[in-house]
Amino acid sequence: MRILVLAVAGSLACAAPALAQSDRETSVAPEAEVETETVEPSRGERLDMLFATLKSSPDAEAAKAAEDDIIKLWLESGSDTVDLLMGWTLAAMEEKNYALALDYLDRIVTMKPDYAEGWNKRATVHFLVDDYSKAIADIERTLALEPRHFGALSGLGTIMRDIGDNGRAVTAYRQALDVDPHLDNVKQALDEIEKEGAGEEI
Repeated sequence: MRILVLAVAGSLACAAPALAQSDRETSVAPEAEVETETVEPSRGERLDMLFATLKSSPDAEAAKAAEDDIIKLWLESGSDTVDLLMGWTLAAMEEKNYALALDYLDRIVTMKPDYAEGWNKRATVHFLVDDYSKAIADIERTLALEPRHFGALSGLGTIMRDIGDNGRAVTAYRQALDVDPHLDNVKQALDEIEKEGAGEEI
């Protein structure tokens, strides 16, 4: 009888670790499923990707699409009020009502001075009314906020060419092409300046 009790006790002792292991295995919770969330790129990241496409793409159609997307992003101010004023500005410019456009733009750059496109559009209007000194000042503000603004760079080149400073015009045009190699009007302007220079040397 004593031997039977010891045998039973021994078998229980041997079984205990196995039971304990079994309990541990069943008590381990299954791994939680990891949910992968899609993180949308920021405005700056989107611009970086578009500029990379613009600079590297040999496809003119893809480059034009990237240009258009960049311009759309530049127009987004992050303020409903400023976006509304910019819409009115563009309509006034379309109607050649430059005084009204400048009134809107003065309000835009006052309300949101870190909005590069406000300064760029005001530079454009100053250029259109032949106020080059104010246009240059606004281009400088634009480029301080967005050094890759190919529109502002090409505009600066045009102003410099108009005032007879071909050296600075060439510099601005080349900077614009370094950002966007697909600016055909800038390439043409550079070719014309080079031909003019060759003609002067003869």
